[in-house]
Amino acid sequence: MGHFLASEAVIRLGAFALIFAAMAAFELWSPRLERAEMAGALKARRWFANVSVLVISSVLLRVIFPAAAVGTAMWAEARGYGIFRLVGLDPVAAGILSFFILDLAIWAEHLANHKIPLLWRIHRMHHSDTGFDVTTALRFHPLEIVISMLWKAVVVILIGAPVLSVLLFEIVLNGSSMFNHANARLPQRLDALLRLVLVTPDMHRVHHSSFRPETDSNYGFNFPFWDRLFSTYRARPERGHEGMEIGLAEYRDDSPARLGWILALPFRSLRGVNKSSPENSADKARRTSPSP
Repeated sequence: MGHFLASEAVIRLGAFALIFAAMAAFELWSPRLERAEMAGALKARRWFANVSVLVISSVLLRVIFPAAAVGTAMWAEARGYGIFRLVGLDPVAAGILSFFILDLAIWAEHLANHKIPLLWRIHRMHHSDTGFDVTTALRFHPLEIVISMLWKAVVVILIGAPVLSVLLFEIVLNGSSMFNHANARLPQRLDALLRLVLVTPDMHRVHHSSFRPETDSNYGFNFPFWDRLFSTYRARPERGHEGMEIGLAEYRDDSPARLGWILALPFRSLRGVNKSSPENSADKARRTSPSP
């Protein structure tokens, strides 16, 4: 088991490095938006903070869960746990179903992160980024990473997800997250075709709008099916991609580019936000003002 887990870590790290490099190159070659937050010194600060968060989260996760999701799948398999094993489902069918169920579970977790105040306090660190590029995909608070792993472990054990399916899902999830957070321009026809089966950068960028009704949409990371099925899909931002404001309305300075600030954000008060209301003051002002 130890040898396999070591190989799994190498495989995932290699896949991450290749996809990250490809998306970073894609952004340079064909950027979707050209803004101050995604260029020059501020971009360098954002990248340093976002990559640093990834390193901290990865180290913490391996300390708490050395085997991570794949190790959990191996543990459950060795003990015969899981619905698919109890009913004797064919391993190939179990693998395919597990991939889709895990993706739905991540969609549901993401929705919960926006609807449950305690989880939003943690998740808002991801949304506080005033830029939107491949490093935004790395910007998840260590607490959120740990909670997410606990949730995935529960699902993996409950359904009895095959080990290979879990490994593939983890690789695809990381890769698709970097893809749909990339500041990369896709031809409109290609984007329209891809978003039938895959979350594209233009689709997910809507979710990073500071306008709350848009933030509360497009929760998917891999598949777009769940947003369409549960009526949380938005095709485009109200003000267009060039005119939309990215990040959180209450944090518009350069604080979200500082590592210490973003790590402490879950413990800060919900500045500028009415905790009992799903909308902040900027959203309400938007609703009462005419569109440009």
